[in-house]
Amino acid sequence: MEKLYPLLMLPGFDPRPWGTHDLSPIYPNHKFEEKIGEAWLTGDNCIIANGPLTGKTLAQLSEQYERELVGAAARDSRRFPLLMKFLFPHEKLSVQVHPDDERARQVGQPWGKTECWYVAHAKPGAQIALGLKPGVTVAQLEHAIHENLAEELLNWLNVYAGDMIYVAGGTVHTLGPGSVIVETQQQSDTTYRLYDYGRGRELHLKEGLAAVKTKVASGKVIRSAPVQIQGGQNRSSSLVAAPYFVVEMFEAKAALELNTGDDSGKSSAQILVAVEGCGVVEVAGMEPVTLARGDAVVVPACVKTFTVRPQWTLEFLRAYVPGKSLPEPETRM
Repeated sequence: MEKLYPLLMLPGFDPRPWGTHDLSPIYPNHKFEEKIGEAWLTGDNCIIANGPLTGKTLAQLSEQYERELVGAAARDSRRFPLLMKFLFPHEKLSVQVHPDDERARQVGQPWGKTECWYVAHAKPGAQIALGLKPGVTVAQLEHAIHENLAEELLNWLNVYAGDMIYVAGGTVHTLGPGSVIVETQQQSDTTYRLYDYGRGRELHLKEGLAAVKTKVASGKVIRSAPVQIQGGQNRSSSLVAAPYFVVEMFEAKAALELNTGDDSGKSSAQILVAVEGCGVVEVAGMEPVTLARGDAVVVPACVKTFTVRPQWTLEFLRAYVPGKSLPEPETRM
């Protein structure tokens, strides 16, 4: 078997009716005939774009390398644990819900779909809907769906660049236009569409309404201030620490030394996603990998230590599975 190394992922561009032809400011040089809603970075079918494993999918490597790739913290040794992607909403997404772990197991799925959204860019007035207004019941939601009034029962929030939104499984939600989102989620694509503004796509009311929870921990994550690290030229901030994922932001102006293990002693694959600037991911004895805006690099758990060396300045997200049990984050609506 080939020795694992930092993996540059080829984005998978997914057409959606609510998407856009213009993917700037993340992919300004990409032109599409169809409206693109999502750029998948670490899905099961996402393809490696560098080195001897070029052309392999992340699912194939997870089955082949198991814990060497995904790490000891992942629940399933043979499946990559986290899906990250960019979202480019140009119109409202459908109103939807994902099951939590308990509900997913009841319908034969291994786990549910809790996710978080980092707002990379936002135009004035950009909004999301997160959860139901206080006091709204599932029966009232179902009635409103049939009356084409579902939007009126949702809790709409203004969003701004730099916000982190936690979306627990069971939360009714949607995105409005005007933002660019980096989504991190459990590796699941179980989505129940509850309402779609009459666009004619299939709804999943029976499954979806059964998955809805009226009380959830979702909301804007209350974050601590960024801290200077490694000589003061670099800054880091914890965006969210939750049961299924940890996501951090780094602003690097000098070489940054990072590890694939956390203070639990367990390792996890690290996902690095560049949102501004350019840099290089380096591991001793391995070919360096360029990490530029819109790119994702997966650092296998077996690598242990690696360096991110910016070319001038690099802003990137790092996501991984925590090695110990974490509570849901503190949030506010």
